[in-house]
Amino acid sequence: MIIRLENENDYLNVEDMVRNSFWNIYRPGAFEHYIVHNLRKDESFIPDLAYVIEKDDKIIAHINYSTGKIISEDSQSDAVVLGPVSVEKDYQNQGYGSKLIEYTLNLIKDKEIPFVFVIGDENYYQRFGFEFASNYNIFLDGTDRSDECPFFMIKVFDNDNLLKEHFTILMCLM
Repeated sequence: MIIRLENENDYLNVEDMVRNSFWNIYRPGAFEHYIVHNLRKDESFIPDLAYVIEKDDKIIAHINYSTGKIISEDSQSDAVVLGPVSVEKDYQNQGYGSKLIEYTLNLIKDKEIPFVFVIGDENYYQRFGFEFASNYNIFLDGTDRSDECPFFMIKVFDNDNLLKEHFTILMCLM
């Protein structure tokens, strides 16, 4: 097993793998591969955090990160957003997704990025130290601030660099 940066030669294989891994999971068909495809063309894409796992001479897992915007009444700043992450169906539930997430979160910490967001299954992402963003008065644009919004989560590496006021994150994907 090799964890390495994604490169342009991987794009088609990654998109096929992403499509297959999400096929008929949340809805008929899948569109996550389009997110990956379009994200690479978007200025929010963070190429030095796009990683794959290679095993048995093929790509079996992939992770992307992008930037979003955090907006408060007085300021605006960038935020790092995890996703999507995907694992080929035959390799799911074997820890490969966890390996990619842990590997890239360590890179983020080493880059001194103070926090990272994810939109996903809270039962899955809590094992990596993600917690509800609403605990920090951070809310996903378009969601009800009186609701907890458990699928919108944050992992904080540097508490001192979090704003202490209410603010909203706007996802800047495509």
